[in-house]
Amino acid sequence: MKHTISILAASAVLGSSQAAMAQTEIEFWHAFTGRLGELVAEQVETFNGSQSDYTVVATHKGNYSETLNAGIAAFRAGEQPDILMVFEVGTATMMAAKGAIKPVYEVMGDGFDQSKYIGSVKGYYTSPDGDMLSLPFNSSTPVLWVNRDKLEEAGIDPDTDLSTWEQVGDVLDQLKDAGVGCPMTTAWQSWIHLENFSAYHDVPFATKSNGFDGNDTELAFNSAAQVAHIGAMGDWAKDGKFIYAGRRNEGGANFRAGECALFTESSAGYAGIKAEAEFDFEVRPLPYWSAVASEPQNTIIGGASLWVMEGQTDEEYAGVAAFLDFLSSPEIQAKWHQDTGYLPITSEAGDLTRSQGFYDANPGTDIAVIQMTAKEPTSNSKGLRLGSFDQIRGIIDEELEAVWAGDKDAQTALDSAVERGNALLRRFEQASR
Repeated sequence: MKHTISILAASAVLGSSQAAMAQTEIEFWHAFTGRLGELVAEQVETFNGSQSDYTVVATHKGNYSETLNAGIAAFRAGEQPDILMVFEVGTATMMAAKGAIKPVYEVMGDGFDQSKYIGSVKGYYTSPDGDMLSLPFNSSTPVLWVNRDKLEEAGIDPDTDLSTWEQVGDVLDQLKDAGVGCPMTTAWQSWIHLENFSAYHDVPFATKSNGFDGNDTELAFNSAAQVAHIGAMGDWAKDGKFIYAGRRNEGGANFRAGECALFTESSAGYAGIKAEAEFDFEVRPLPYWSAVASEPQNTIIGGASLWVMEGQTDEEYAGVAAFLDFLSSPEIQAKWHQDTGYLPITSEAGDLTRSQGFYDANPGTDIAVIQMTAKEPTSNSKGLRLGSFDQIRGIIDEELEAVWAGDKDAQTALDSAVERGNALLRRFEQASR
């Protein structure tokens, strides 16, 4: 009897093992750690538990740049993952990697409804024909964060209108006069104050529809509108009204600590600010210059998308399609949007979030969605498709820092950034032929 039981037990174990082996494994490389890494792991666990045909294995491969480089190296070695997370500035690099990627619209098949994805979100990752090349995953856009307590302490109505940069400038004067040490700071200076500034005011950041219409694009962010904005910020920096903290999100710590009154940052800063801020805060739309535009256009996204790599089996591609469809579902997208502050990638997820009462319970969390969807994107506000843009951002950062330090005027700095950046674009163009 014991012998029979042992055989049955062994058979059960063997059967379970064979069932596990029958599952197709999907490799997913990403760049998230901390809370975001936990939420990705939760998504993967939910998907794996929802069906028995596929197992997604998520692996952290470093920061955005490191993850992209790891994916490129793996492809060259013939060991690429099925899915690779790539930040938005790596889009042109992925498109130029001939034979390395399989467009998402091909992976998803004939029944794939691309219309359900928000235009200003998916636009960054589409072909000239409007086909999705990768799936938007974590998409954010810049907004203005306000420390209402700091305004009130300075004798300023916390409900004062901050829609335009002209109005922001007046408030910065009042904050400075009231002795506030950090009237305003920012995160991601190039992304917010040049890339998004250009889109929001419907002026070109680069020629050829910001690179969407060809690699023979040239940078154009040294025009009058951008020079005026950077010049104003340079004056604010000289007067102690704008405090520069660093190229990435170093200013976030200052704002969350209650030191700064105003903060331009990603909408995805919501989770951290809500968790740490011990003051009454508010999110407002990104300001615009009324002297440049009668009303704002739309901002563009930051974050990353998911690229499907070539060289996989039909079974693996079927699993990838199932996983990406799962990530796009209204319930999963709504939860991701609410947990992180990232934009929902479909209108259904935004509608579900609203119907669940999240926006009512968390005022202002829908501003990013409205800001991105109120208008149909133009050729200047669809996004950027520029090669070597990670390195170009580094050049822009250097030149902006020279303005904040008072070493260069805005025109000189932006002219230099354009000239240096164009040299990188020409090398990318040659390498892409």
